[in-house]
Amino acid sequence: MDATVEELMHRRTLPDEALRTLLESEDTSLADSLHRAAREVTDARFGKRIWLRALVEWSSVCRNDCLYCGIRRGNRKAERYTLSAAEILSACERAYRHGLRTFVLQGGENPSGAEALVPVVEQLRARWPDAAITLSLGELPFDLYARLRRAGADRYLLRHESASPRLYASLHPAGMTLAHRLACLDELRRLGFQVGSGVMVGAPDQRTEDLIADIRYLERFSPDMIGLGPFIPHRDTPFGHFPAGSAETTLRLYSILRLMHPDAMIPSTTALSALHPGGKLAGILAGANVIMPNFTPPIQREAYSLYNGKPTTDGAESLTDMIGELAAAGYTIDPGRGDCIKN
Repeated sequence: MDATVEELMHRRTLPDEALRTLLESEDTSLADSLHRAAREVTDARFGKRIWLRALVEWSSVCRNDCLYCGIRRGNRKAERYTLSAAEILSACERAYRHGLRTFVLQGGENPSGAEALVPVVEQLRARWPDAAITLSLGELPFDLYARLRRAGADRYLLRHESASPRLYASLHPAGMTLAHRLACLDELRRLGFQVGSGVMVGAPDQRTEDLIADIRYLERFSPDMIGLGPFIPHRDTPFGHFPAGSAETTLRLYSILRLMHPDAMIPSTTALSALHPGGKLAGILAGANVIMPNFTPPIQREAYSLYNGKPTTDGAESLTDMIGELAAAGYTIDPGRGDCIKN
């Protein structure tokens, strides 16, 4: 095993220059050593088990105008929808019948719409008390976070996107600040959520020092879940002409963060699959331990268009194939909620 990788494996941290080497080196044997070490740590902590989360893309309505996102407010070509309570419950019921014990309600940032989810969360909690409820709804008023928590939500995913103030400002419209994003994450933790944060890899003008700043922020925050995905352009955004991020760099970051956060739940994301053939398995082999099949009703799934080429068939329809692919690689599906339990 490479000495730098071994040091990261045992110390769970490295100096900045060593992290730069792991991210930038063209030595494929170094990348292989990094991924192998991440698999060893994942297997030692979790066994060769994968947890499934049912993704329900609740709404494509968003108040923000982030420059990279296909459902940004200013994209007049975007198709807008919001699932009804009955549609959400139906999607979750379907997921539960398939054996999934986590529901992930994800949508554009829309506080007035999120208000309507409070009774929906209450219904989900009452109907399936053994299931975990995860929300990914962006920045909301703190009192609404508290209401959603009291209603029964267990987890909240809110990527910080970039810990570099310069890069964060270049990705978001005026009025959105990195300080407020980080304050939201702190408040979510204070309220008792299991909290996930993460990074978009390869965003326009992102530099290696920006990724190192992200690693350092996550090192301080110690999230329960880590969400990583490559930047992929959407044609109807200001960033539509930029190249996509690197799948290889994304996979290296998976492994680095697995070695630094051995207890974290790390999904192998859909965006990775859009760039990398067999991307979901590649993420697992780099240290991820969660997959999120899409249970959004098919008629709305295509409208939730965050980036070009987003897979729209990666749901219950392909669940058997997905489980078979994991089994062929030696992995089994764990039927539990898959809560993060830190030592």
